[in-house]
Amino acid sequence: MGALETKAQRSRAKIADDLRKLADQLGGGGDVTLELGGKEVLLNPSDPVTFTLEAESDWSDGDTKAKQRIEFELVWRREARTAEDAALSIRK
Repeated sequence: MGALETKAQRSRAKIADDLRKLADQLGGGGDVTLELGGKEVLLNPSDPVTFTLEAESDWSDGDTKAKQRIEFELVWRREARTAEDAALSIRK
């Protein structure tokens, strides 16, 4: 019922700041607002939330660098009886 994704290179310090802001919003118990691709997405996580954390490293023979990454995902369910109820709340 909608998806937004953004990808950008940022400093470690900026990423840590963004994650702290997200953590503060989650801990506050209310809505969570994310900025994605120049748009704002408003979410309202409900308990329980499933948290998935993954770490990977990719390297091939002959490479001089390994690609490493961390992914995390938060998933929850909310009441929705129509497609409109299930859609993301996006503001420009």
